[in-house]
Amino acid sequence: MRGKLFLGLAAAAALGALALPAHAQTKRPQVAVTDFDYGTVGYHWWGDADIGKGMADQVMNALVEDGSFRVIERKKLDTVLAEQDFTHSDRADPSQAKIAKLGKALGVHYIITGSITKFGGEENDKGGSLKGIHLGLGKHKTEVEVSARLVDTTTGEVLAAAKGHGESKKGGKFAFSRGGTGYGQSQSDFKASAIGEAQEMAANDLAQKIVAKKDRLN
Repeated sequence: MRGKLFLGLAAAAALGALALPAHAQTKRPQVAVTDFDYGTVGYHWWGDADIGKGMADQVMNALVEDGSFRVIERKKLDTVLAEQDFTHSDRADPSQAKIAKLGKALGVHYIITGSITKFGGEENDKGGSLKGIHLGLGKHKTEVEVSARLVDTTTGEVLAAAKGHGESKKGGKFAFSRGGTGYGQSQSDFKASAIGEAQEMAANDLAQKIVAKKDRLN
């Protein structure tokens, strides 16, 4: 009788595990995504717009949607970054000491740091005119490229590196506002623009590549 009861409980437990999503059957590692560096794309071009913060938010959202990681929320991250004096110059290649302090303060084993390496577009306007009518024959290409590293906060070891790319063929430009603390990357007009579309694609591409290397984590 006891044998049958044990087998029944074991079967029920197995069925319950199968009913869970694949990522929920194993312990999900917790990770923080620091704001991305964007010095290589010309900081002075964008005034007060912190495009690195916007990129980090989109990568965080993509990782949350995937569900393979538990991601530290933005509010907590901002508080700890300010307390640890994590400056813009630390974003691309923070020291091991900075990584260790951030990991301890956030309570995470892994941190993702990175850089925006391309953020903009080019227009090749080959349009002409016929009987006074302008012909728009130009090509528009807007690209966003980002690179990131997944770092172990206890050892400083880079466990994985990945690059994300996004490209939009939409025409038109998007101008960031210079005033206030907002940078527009969460607004609908930005998301609908060529640069917004390319940024979302790059963030999703990067997140997918990071998830694909999850097996390298301890």
